[in-house]
Amino acid sequence: MAHINENYRKLQAGYLFPEIGRRVKAFTAENPDATVIRLGIGDVTLPLAPAVVAAMRAAVEELGTEDGFRGYGPENGYDFLLEAIAQHDFAARGVRVETAEIFVSDGSKQDSGNIQEIFGSDCRIAVTDPVYPVYVDTNVMAGRSGAADANGRYAGITYLEANEANGFCPAPPKERVDIAYLCSPNNPTGAVSSRENLEAWVAWARAHDSVLIFDAAYDAFIQDPALPHSIYEIDGARECAIEMRSFSKRAGFTGVRCAYTVVPSELTGSTSSGERVPLNPLWARRHSTKFNSVPFVVQRAAAATFSPEGRKQTGEQVQFYMGNAALLRQGLGDAGFALFGGEHAPYIWMRTPRGLSSWDCFDRFLHDAHVVATPGAGFGAAGEGYIRLSAFNSRENVEHAIARIAKAFGD
Repeated sequence: MAHINENYRKLQAGYLFPEIGRRVKAFTAENPDATVIRLGIGDVTLPLAPAVVAAMRAAVEELGTEDGFRGYGPENGYDFLLEAIAQHDFAARGVRVETAEIFVSDGSKQDSGNIQEIFGSDCRIAVTDPVYPVYVDTNVMAGRSGAADANGRYAGITYLEANEANGFCPAPPKERVDIAYLCSPNNPTGAVSSRENLEAWVAWARAHDSVLIFDAAYDAFIQDPALPHSIYEIDGARECAIEMRSFSKRAGFTGVRCAYTVVPSELTGSTSSGERVPLNPLWARRHSTKFNSVPFVVQRAAAATFSPEGRKQTGEQVQFYMGNAALLRQGLGDAGFALFGGEHAPYIWMRTPRGLSSWDCFDRFLHDAHVVATPGAGFGAAGEGYIRLSAFNSRENVEHAIARIAKAFGD
């Protein structure tokens, strides 16, 4: 008999976003004439930038020639993309990252779930709460937790509450853990870590011989140039941190799929006997064993985002979404709602009105305003009492959503 991985049975009943989809589907079936505005799942809405489309088209044509045809690509990524990433995402900010330390993939969601495979099953992890569910669920699947309690928190995982008092950027734990997940700008709260906060985390990781997994998928949305875009802008981070970035939100690649992970050559872990082992070769082995590289046409498209035209066009898209975020902040703020985030991220984190629970507020938004949001409780126990709104939509829909929400909760 084939025994199952019983750790899967520890997981909560359903992944957050399928449950949202189920409720929305049921509502639209019962109300076919309702025009639903979706500000829930953080999926982009603008079409691919012209420079990206042109690069993909040219790459397809190239593959249709004898000289230009390519089969399996290099697992880590083509040099033209690796060099562009190293130059524009890091060297341009005074950060050294070598191409051999960059691993191109088909998504940060996959990378943030897969990275835990190179660590021992006895590693203790810490997450901020609320948190992107993948960080927790994949470690539960791997057996690094006990059962969940009534609040959905798993035994064996250290939860660091992100709340209004700490600006949704908690300090490191007092105790030692092996791996800590950070996300800045943050999903779901929209908060961005200051240099001082990241310095504290790097100092803590080095003091405790811990590894930081830093998710910078939304770095393009940071509006203040003084704020760090990369953990490697902090001295000492190369000895303690892995960084992940994505083209999904910064260039509209949610359906195209391209991202990358950086594992510095200095970063090490230890064996049970105490031997120090570099993590870069371990991730390289995992990557090459289980992954056959991102398609050539997609990597050409990603490289095009670093061209002058690509940077201008994708930058304009980011600013369009940030314009939506500013409208949400002003419109809902003027209507009396308590709002956070939305200044350096495409997400608004809103305190639920009238003491509603997160899911009750979700249902009220859906049924009374015909607006889909994301219940904060789906991101963790500390998310209860909040709801997340996404700026990924048309300007017209955002304006309609503001009016509908204000009317639904008006006295």
